[in-house]
Amino acid sequence: MSVTIILGAQWGDEGKGKIVDLLSAKADVVARYQGGPNAGHTVVIDEEEIVLHQIPSGILHPHTRCIIGNGVVIDPVILMEEVDFVKSKGFQVDGRLFISHRAHLIMPYHKLLDTTREAAEGASKIGTTGRGIGPAYVDKFDRCGIRIVDLLDRSTLAEKLLKNLESKNKVLQRIYDRDSMDTEKIIQDYLEFDRRIDAYVKDTTLLINRAIDASEEVLIEGAQGTMLDIDFGTYPYVTSSNPTAGGACTGLGVGPTRIDRVLGVVKAYTTRVGMGPMPTEFDTEFGDQMRQLGGEYGATTGRPRRCGWFDAVVVRMAAMINGLTHLAITKLDVLDTLPEIKICTAYRYQGRVMEHYPAELWIQEQLEPVYESHPGWLCSTQEAHSFDELPENARSYLRRISELTRTPISLISVGSKRSQTIFME
Repeated sequence: MSVTIILGAQWGDEGKGKIVDLLSAKADVVARYQGGPNAGHTVVIDEEEIVLHQIPSGILHPHTRCIIGNGVVIDPVILMEEVDFVKSKGFQVDGRLFISHRAHLIMPYHKLLDTTREAAEGASKIGTTGRGIGPAYVDKFDRCGIRIVDLLDRSTLAEKLLKNLESKNKVLQRIYDRDSMDTEKIIQDYLEFDRRIDAYVKDTTLLINRAIDASEEVLIEGAQGTMLDIDFGTYPYVTSSNPTAGGACTGLGVGPTRIDRVLGVVKAYTTRVGMGPMPTEFDTEFGDQMRQLGGEYGATTGRPRRCGWFDAVVVRMAAMINGLTHLAITKLDVLDTLPEIKICTAYRYQGRVMEHYPAELWIQEQLEPVYESHPGWLCSTQEAHSFDELPENARSYLRRISELTRTPISLISVGSKRSQTIFME
């Protein structure tokens, strides 16, 4: 049996939900290691779309146990709504969902600070989802965050909340001219959350390591994507955690020597939600066309995604940083009607060619893609069940992606349904 990390190798929204769902069919444990309800994973079952934000999509397989790790920040309102939603769809949650007692909580003041700051920044805003993710991580690393274990003792919770709200209310009132927040109401709301969540709270680090010791099949899933990593992404237009493979170890308490495979999920083209550089972005007209072809709207916010050609420089960087062993290619079918398809193989900046993604934001914003052109296949790939059944031009395109990224392809998605998947091994 094995331990596999599944993560995004672009800017998120690569279709990880479907891939995790597919591989969960043979998994004993699926664990989420970072992020919060700013990430949406979409799974299509019997023509119905199911969108999950905090619960791993492995919950849709009755035999799979699901873990929300210590690296995740949890919004109790959204989490309990999601638990109720999953139950309403006929899936058992009790006894299958486990939440780390070390996980930090998103508090009401985090969400208020998030939306207030974004509004105040105007054109310079980062483009967050407004879910309070960033401020929750700020408090975590400022060592004043509230963890699930803090809910176990009312006096501890009240003491920490009073201290936090004193400083947060000063910021809200003096800088943003907003009303102060009611401490007692927040305490009562979160004590009620503790009552509902108590059955799911476990020492998940112990749980997952025992599963590995027992040679169970373990999938570890990340949210967002490599280029949104707080360290390696297009800073400051990034998320507030580490979606990269290293984040899986710290976000769950699993040692790096226990990881067997790292599967990077990429679209057959590129998309991005929010602000920040994106070298291969289409012009407005073609971007609108591709957005319609691919249904490119955020699962969490519904925001239109920016679209561009496949960027091999980005994925090559992701392969290096994450130690990718394989790629999963999604949405190949979206390219079925295009007569010409391009791949970015390098960048040009001030007359020189760059084959690696630069760290400097001002350079990222001025990169000119170096493209190679490939003929389209102009026929549907949605009925293909093997690599050999794909059109020759599609096979050539995929081989070139593998060559440029120096990573073998193990899975190809040609539609949103579970059955529309080609397994290469």
